[in-house]
Amino acid sequence: MSQSAKDKIQGAFHEVKGKVKEKAGQVTNNPNLESEGQVENLGGKLQKKVGQVEEVIEK
Repeated sequence: MSQSAKDKIQGAFHEVKGKVKEKAGQVTNNPNLESEGQVENLGGKLQKKVGQVEEVIEK
């Protein structure tokens, strides 16, 4: 498996995990958990974009 594919998969995982944390923080009224989820979601999106750029560069 290429590095770009790994980055895209890991990015998607972190994006979903961040969304779950964000929602859990909203439900439990925990602003720390909510912001942690937002950061992880953003990090996942960034990692997915890195994977997409790597894929273009590999071609």
